This record gives sequence, structure tokens and C-alpha cells, in this order.
Amino acid sequence: MYCKIHVAGAKTVLAACDAELIGKTLKFGDVDFHISEGFYKGKMVSEKELSKLLDEHNNINLVGEKVVGVALKKDLISERAIIKIEGIPHVQIYRLI
Repeated sequence: MYCKIHVAGAKTVLAACDAELIGKTLKFGDVDFHISEGFYKGKMVSEKELSKLLDEHNNINLVGEKVVGVALKKDLISERAIIKIEGIPHVQIYRLI
């Protein structure tokens, strides 16, 4: 699993995806969803490390069975929050504080 933290001022976005998805482009209707190295490929992390990072961020973008599975195990999301793009799970989490 890869994760990358993007910082813009005081705001952060945690982007994470399953390693095998890097560089793939998925079709979602008329939209091409590109799982780019620039956005997702940062540090390779374990499930435990990703779990901790999910607790630390309020804006989260996840793509893939493994990373979305970590969020499900933590009860951060429900199955209803997940969309599938060419069978690949994708979820965005926004915590309003």
C-alpha cells in the first residue's frame, strides 16, 4: 500500500492506494480516473501504519481493496460509502471538525 500526504496551508489530504494500482486508469462513465504516481505514490506502508494515518487526517482519498478494507475494519466508513470503478473500491472521507 502506498500513501502520500499533500499539504496546502493548514489543510492536508491523505491519499492511499493498493500498490498494484499505481499508474492504472479506470473508466467511470465519461470520466477517466487515473491513479497517478504524483498523487498516490509516496511511502509504502503497512496496514498498521495506514490505520494510524487514517486517525490523524480529516481529508482522505482511498483506492483499492486493501486500503479501503483498512477503513472498513476501523469503522470509518460503511459499505454504502464505497463506489466501485471497474470493480475497484474507492472512497473519500471528509471529517468536519
